[in-house]
Amino acid sequence: MSHPAQIERRAELLAVADDVAVRAVAELCLQRLGEPVIITPPESGIVMMQVREPVVRERFHLGEVVVTRADVELGGHRGWSMRQGTDRVATLAAAICDAAARGGGESASQVEQLCAETARNIERHEADLAASLQPTVVEFEELD
Repeated sequence: MSHPAQIERRAELLAVADDVAVRAVAELCLQRLGEPVIITPPESGIVMMQVREPVVRERFHLGEVVVTRADVELGGHRGWSMRQGTDRVATLAAAICDAAARGGGESASQVEQLCAETARNIERHEADLAASLQPTVVEFEELD
């Protein structure tokens, strides 16, 4: 992934990837690429969550959420991550994965596989949710 939209999508997927899986991929990246330079160590804070209303598609502020972010440099490439919650290790691992993906090669392939699996998990979850809501749909008939 090298285009801005692809980079943004990777960041989205690394932000929600399974914490055990993201740590495992980061470990593999470190074995290949060495130790990262930590630019901003993992730090937690609060950000305003913004969502888009599905009917009119207008954005609104849902509320504040706790997030953790980190910046690293690995193999000459900078990586960044922000994940919901306070898991500093998973956030640092996601930043390492981002940097490795920017560098290309075998490590980037591992990160891409993690992102693809995460995307499939999201799609499955959304399909399951849609299926669970289907029985609650009310259909109206027009009377003549």
